Amino acid sequence: MGAADVVPGVSGGTIAFISGIYEELIYSLKSIDARAVSLFFRGRFSEFWKHINGSFLLSVFAGIIISALSLAGLISYLLTAHPVLIWSFFFGLIVGSAIMVGKKVKKWNAGTWLALFAGAAIAWAITSMAPTHTPDAAWFLFLSGMIAISAMILPGISGSFILLLLGKYKYILDAVASFDIKTIIIFILGCVAGLLSFSRILAWMFRKFHDFTVALLTGFMIGSLNKVWPWKTVLEWYADRHGKMIPLIEKNVLPGQYEGKAQLLAAILLAGAALAMIVWLESLGSKKKD
Repeated sequence: MGAADVVPGVSGGTIAFISGIYEELIYSLKSIDARAVSLFFRGRFSEFWKHINGSFLLSVFAGIIISALSLAGLISYLLTAHPVLIWSFFFGLIVGSAIMVGKKVKKWNAGTWLALFAGAAIAWAITSMAPTHTPDAAWFLFLSGMIAISAMILPGISGSFILLLLGKYKYILDAVASFDIKTIIIFILGCVAGLLSFSRILAWMFRKFHDFTVALLTGFMIGSLNKVWPWKTVLEWYADRHGKMIPLIEKNVLPGQYEGKAQLLAAILLAGAALAMIVWLESLGSKKKD
């Protein structure tokens, strides 16, 4: 999940879903409530830890943090040096994920098909948006954290891509690199608020409308393929605050129309490898449930 969340366009929630831990993650986050706070401040730490499924949450978030910190540099390098290959891998990853998650819908009917198409349309629209210039005020940093973390736990919608749209992806990365404690704390507080509130909405949706919710999340993944299509041409650039030119508006093109090396065979092989990895992860998730 940590490796996926580093990449604008790939969601850690997708990895959680296909590995069979998604619903447990949502319900564990939801359990951080008034009772949990009461148990903690009354010194009943063992009951508190059990109530919030602490060992599970610690394992997941420790893995996310370690992976994000250790792989951020490598993934940034690969996206710059080998964009077609790395995006091909992620494309195969999401295609496989959408298939596997869609299989979890117990009964397909008009409502679930509508949810699937709605989710795909929403994700496609979001990933077609261009980054905007936004204020650096504390309130907006807090709001950015809330929105980005909510997207992070949705399969198919990338929290880092939402930050990119909000104009805060590079800003937050710079804050982490320069140890800007104030900015980091405000952003983290927003993330915590968003995570605790949005997990409750998702838990309610899973409990009341399971198939509809899964179909909607599957649609999100299908729509997000617009962002990870490997072959693109840049229509418009913009300069960030350091003067570096960043793609602003991109258009998906066929491999034959790509201006650089299409690397079609390697791209297909990597997408296939990603699909195989999804099948393997899904089998691990099934064993865990059994």
